[in-house]
Amino acid sequence: MLFRSRGAQYGGGAGVSRCGERGSAVVDFVLVGGLLTVFFLAIIQLTLVVHVRNTLIDAASSGARYGTLADRTAADARERTADLIGTSLNAEFAQDISTSEASFQGLRTLEVTVRAPLPVIGLIGSVPALEVRGHAAISG
Repeated sequence: MLFRSRGAQYGGGAGVSRCGERGSAVVDFVLVGGLLTVFFLAIIQLTLVVHVRNTLIDAASSGARYGTLADRTAADARERTADLIGTSLNAEFAQDISTSEASFQGLRTLEVTVRAPLPVIGLIGSVPALEVRGHAAISG
């Protein structure tokens, strides 16, 4: 029985084979798979950063609203904000919380400012790079 080589089938010489390409699919898979893994992890990390930012904004806004209630103070707003951040994320994100009064369109408002680390790998971050603010109108 006579076998034709692949090279002969595609117009190459009778003895030409594609031994030089052997294993190239494995290399292609590793390169493309590694690149896709890096992109996937980057998207997951970006999603985590957006989640942390949104959680900090919500905690600051909720703390500001809590601090403007009739029987509450700015210290209560800081404490409430720290509790919400500690429960939702980690107490490390609630290290730098400040309050101040601000004027917004002629209204007196309580402003809660949170400075927190930007999560670089997972929830691990080094310097306070995120700064968010929450406002609430002061009644009375």
